[in-house]
Amino acid sequence: MIDLPHIIDGRRVDGGEWFDSVNPATRQPWARVARGTSDDAALAVAAARHAFDDGPWPRMSPEDRASHLHRLADLIVANADELAHIESTDMGKPISQARQKDIPRSAHNFRFFADFQRFCEDESIPVSSNHHVYTRYEPVGVAAAISPWNFPLMLATWKVAPALAFGNTVVLKPAEQAPGTCTRLGELAIEAGLPNGVLNVVNGFGPGEAGEGLTTSPEVDLVTFTGESNTGRKIMAAAAQTLKRLSFEMGGKGANVVFADCDLDKAVDWSIQAIYTNAGQVCLAGSRLYVERAVFDEFVPRFVARAEAMRLGDPLDPMTEIGPLANEEHFQKVSSYLEIADREGAKMLTGGAADGWWIRPTVFVDVAPEMRIVREEVFGPVVVIQPFDTEDDAVRMANDSPYGLNAMLFTENVRRAHRVAGRLRAGTVWVNCFFVRDLRSPFGGYGDSGIGREGGKFSREFFTEAKAVVLEL
Repeated sequence: MIDLPHIIDGRRVDGGEWFDSVNPATRQPWARVARGTSDDAALAVAAARHAFDDGPWPRMSPEDRASHLHRLADLIVANADELAHIESTDMGKPISQARQKDIPRSAHNFRFFADFQRFCEDESIPVSSNHHVYTRYEPVGVAAAISPWNFPLMLATWKVAPALAFGNTVVLKPAEQAPGTCTRLGELAIEAGLPNGVLNVVNGFGPGEAGEGLTTSPEVDLVTFTGESNTGRKIMAAAAQTLKRLSFEMGGKGANVVFADCDLDKAVDWSIQAIYTNAGQVCLAGSRLYVERAVFDEFVPRFVARAEAMRLGDPLDPMTEIGPLANEEHFQKVSSYLEIADREGAKMLTGGAADGWWIRPTVFVDVAPEMRIVREEVFGPVVVIQPFDTEDDAVRMANDSPYGLNAMLFTENVRRAHRVAGRLRAGTVWVNCFFVRDLRSPFGGYGDSGIGREGGKFSREFFTEAKAVVLEL
């Protein structure tokens, strides 16, 4: 057992109360976590407020902030093996995925925004011979970053990196189910020499505790949240009292459209990755798979065979492809959807629950649009496959969802690719690929999938105040 304290104002702060973080592979506690109260949140916010109002961070040159953030990225890389081990132990992610993808991408997030903010340009606006108008982009203040448990470090750094790069100070509240790497990030920030109070980490729960303390504090200027849509609604209601700026990336029920003219090998490969990476615990998962009827009978058996060949096992084993679900509550939720699908008449071709908290890669067919397994976010390794006949049918079925975070389509027809991408109501559309992300591009969703966009200039818009300066010559 190790202790995971809060990181506040440049020091480790133990909690008055503690709770256990459970290793989902062994179902045994592996760490003791400080249970943050609203008072702990207030202490962290006060530290961030002081660091913003009176400290050097917002007043540093972009070059100096970039130097600090690159040092932090260097430390993430230097400690990559440790961070990957923590991530795998904390939430069951296969260690090969954590080590090869999540941890390097976390370092890259800091490097990208460290450099991006250095090269951002202000505007000069010609108005008349007597006046000069130009813009400034200034940091907003204290940001509360509330991150999820499925990609604990990577999704936290998607928020923390741009917030810090543009001169804000941050209080990070990791998901209580997997706080390990975020706590370690707070320690690495101290080691990197970030001024006290610039990055604080408060562990704990939401309602009535640390999370609610952050969302209701009048000293917090903006909230960036990734998580479940109903939680987002509650945060929005709480933040409305103090008119906080909000950016939400929430649930998804990604549509994956496979046309008959696609490269079928590529479509199967990407479709497997899209639903079974991280045991399906991905907001971007391609959990609704629509296949043109002409290739449906060929695609489905190939997909099922690939699903059945995936290796379940210990997440610390580099050969494991499917680890356990992240916690018991979530395992029970996903298991309940298997029962619901059976009651509603869906046909399971493969999959189901295994020993412990594992769910085998699961495939359902013979589903109807009104079934809960089709409409609701399962957030596990569970896909529904349905045939379609025409392009219009495919678009209509794909858009028949309250969610609109992302979609995929597979076709070798370039006109169709552009045409369908334009008709799909989703924040990101991948064509013949999945999960390719350039941090300059906007990221966010339609409908219940979120509010706002982050990435590149979209992050600058959220994390800065745009100011017009009008000068009489």
